[in-house]
Parts: sequence; structure tokens; C-alpha cells
Amino acid sequence: MKEKSMTVFCSVVYCAPLAEITASIMRILGIDPGSETTGWGVIEGDSRRYSLVECGAVRAATGQKFPARLLRIANALEEIIQRHHPDACAIEDGFLATNVKVTLKLGQVRGVAMLVAERAALEIHEYSPRLVKQTVVGHGSAEKFQVQQMVKRLLSLNSVPEPHDVADALAVAICHFHHASFAKRVLETQSSAKLSDLKLTHLNVRLPARHSARRRISR
Repeated sequence: MKEKSMTVFCSVVYCAPLAEITASIMRILGIDPGSETTGWGVIEGDSRRYSLVECGAVRAATGQKFPARLLRIANALEEIIQRHHPDACAIEDGFLATNVKVTLKLGQVRGVAMLVAERAALEIHEYSPRLVKQTVVGHGSAEKFQVQQMVKRLLSLNSVPEPHDVADALAVAICHFHHASFAKRVLETQSSAKLSDLKLTHLNVRLPARHSARRRISR
């Protein structure tokens, strides 16, 4: 199968869809915030499997001021949400960088991404980098290379998504997919258990009346 190339449009890097989606149950937008490059990815599937819809990265123009970068990121994410209509947005939680200024800028990018998602009335879920690695790879101290390889494998891609910010965004989306599916199964189990208890309670309430009727007939 011939690999599809990446194209650049309005400083937003897009990876064309690599698989046709036949059924839609849940669609998730994953975001990896970055002051220079913000990765994003949309995946879709059911409780058994999922596939890539589209992914890409929003890159800052050379010499662009930080406020202008935030505006570019906001506009790009709004366009992505309007095009794909995700059900939820999963964002990588912030971490403390060694440089305080970098930490502050990452926080501002996360704030812009969350604002755009909230304005679009999406469910917003935050996941720490460690939890994302734990969910996707199996241990929280996994290297970026391992995360990228697992993303490629789980989504059945021909190559690792680039730049690495895109793979990270897809990993966040996959992380939410697993946790959301698990939560859904828990709720379904709890609902089933409550229904069973209700039926049993109803049965126990009716039994004494039946027994009394039988005793009256025997007399």
C-alpha cells in the first residue's frame, strides 16, 4: 500500500486519513499543546477497535509573536472541530518544565485549546503524560519512541506520524478512548446490577402475598 504524503496548508500540517470509517460511535480529538508546535489527532471507533480519521500539527511561523501563535492555534482547532465534529476532547495535562517561561507558555496554549473545546460544547478530559504512557505502552516511564511505535501499531498506520507532537496527540486520544470505554462498561454493569436488584426486590415483595393466598385456599 502506497503511503500518503503530508501536505502543508496555511501553516497547518495535515496527515490525510489512512482508513475508511464505516461506523461511528465515539469520535475523539486529542491535543498535545506546544508553544512552537501543537499536535492534534482525531480517532473514531467502538468499544472493540478504533481508527485514525485525521491528524496534523499547527506550527508557528518563524518570528511570530506569542499572542499571534495563540490566535493561530485557536483558529486551527476551531476549524478542525467544525470539520470533524468530535464527541470529546482529550488534552495532555501540563507538566513542570525546567524553564519557568516554557511552563507558563504551555499553560497558556492549553488554556486556549480548552477554551476552544468548551466553546464548541465538547467534553474536556485531561490526562497526565505518565498516565498516557501507562495506557498506551504499559508503563509510565516509556520513551517517546515507544509511544510513537505503539500509536503506529494500535492505529494500523504505515509509518509513525510526524512530527512527534502528532503521535503524542494521538496517544492522548487513545488514552481517553480506553478510559471512556472502561467507564462506560462500569456504568453498564452497575445499571445491570441495579436492575437485577430491583427485580429481586419486586419478587420478594410479591412472594409473601402468594404464599398467604395459598394458605387461605388450603384452609
